[in-house]
Amino acid sequence: MTEQKVAVVTGASSGIGAATARRLAAEGFDVVLTARRTERIEALAKEIGGRAFTLDVTDRAAVDTFAAEVGRVDVLVNNAGGALGADSVEHGDPADWRAMYEVNVLGVLHVTQALLPALRATGDGTVLVLSSTAALAAYEGGGGYVAAKHAAHTIAATLRLELCGEPIRVIEIAPGMVKSEGFALTRFGGDEAKAEAVYAGVAEPLTSEDVADTVAWTVTRPSHVNIDLLVVRPRAQAANHKVHRA
Repeated sequence: MTEQKVAVVTGASSGIGAATARRLAAEGFDVVLTARRTERIEALAKEIGGRAFTLDVTDRAAVDTFAAEVGRVDVLVNNAGGALGADSVEHGDPADWRAMYEVNVLGVLHVTQALLPALRATGDGTVLVLSSTAALAAYEGGGGYVAAKHAAHTIAATLRLELCGEPIRVIEIAPGMVKSEGFALTRFGGDEAKAEAVYAGVAEPLTSEDVADTVAWTVTRPSHVNIDLLVVRPRAQAANHKVHRA
């Protein structure tokens, strides 16, 4: 009997992370959900038959403890991240920049480093980094987030080179405009009007489920197939700066 594959999803308490956890469970994975919000991931783990671990990916000691406890890992989905503020580089808050770097960059580094031995041990591991189209092109008011996501993109690209010849795939998915739970609201410090303005007039921005669908597709390809980089946007968005609004 084939042992059930295990997928770890960081930032699984809401949005893309929660949708990905649900989708991977539907694909037959034993899903391990991690996030800082214990009640949310425990409820979702109960719903999908997964396991919940309270985890702050910026805390290396906590990540190492998690890695020692989790056991088998076949797939790691580095989803934890987020944006803070939309100020210019001139007026950006260094504390926001530091916080974005900690979760979007060092968070990916911590969890990937800690789980690589387990991924390698399966003989068929997959590391997936959820970046953003911000990882590929700059835009005004996005300096800190763009810088952090460019760094995450570079981690994925470098790791793929360094692991070449080993039985580990490295995948990057870069979503464009996604109307996911809490992303814009967090970015604008809880200002609902500013958060809604991001999507104003856009008939169908991507949903968290759309992105989860791409995650599931990439990690369930045959082992010899590596989706290096998948950019996914809504039809209404041709580029970061080019969005059709009705």
